[in-house]
Amino acid sequence: MHIREDDLSGAETQALLRLHLAGMHADSPPGHVFALDLSGLKAPGVTVWTAWAADMILGIGALRQLDACTGEVKSMRTHPDHLRKGVGAALLEHVIAQGRAKGLRRLSLETGSGPAFEPALQLYRKRGFIDGEPFGAYERSDFNQFLHLRLT
Repeated sequence: MHIREDDLSGAETQALLRLHLAGMHADSPPGHVFALDLSGLKAPGVTVWTAWAADMILGIGALRQLDACTGEVKSMRTHPDHLRKGVGAALLEHVIAQGRAKGLRRLSLETGSGPAFEPALQLYRKRGFIDGEPFGAYERSDFNQFLHLRLT
């Protein structure tokens, strides 16, 4: 597996992003999807990485820098053909390492609740993310959850 920074121009990356967004909309109540689309992932302060095996995309993950000390994990998705192979864990470790390299003190994320979100929640918690308060412009609801990882 090779992880590389992605400029989002490739068909494989765009297809996986479409799959990610469709999944978020299918598994979330209306008005509770905060996943970034292609233009959101191309915004300043957002870096995207993809995992590959030869010419096959395995997964995607992103880091949005919120301020000098805080980053947000975004767009974590493993391609359905490569679930349970360590892709998500490798991408999350890469995002965490990049956050540390940028001198961030905390990584945060917002995600949903329910069976579709449990595998990701297990991954985040296994890596040390803990439940916490909303951050940025997010507001708490019965559906969303907020997790944080202290880097320093």
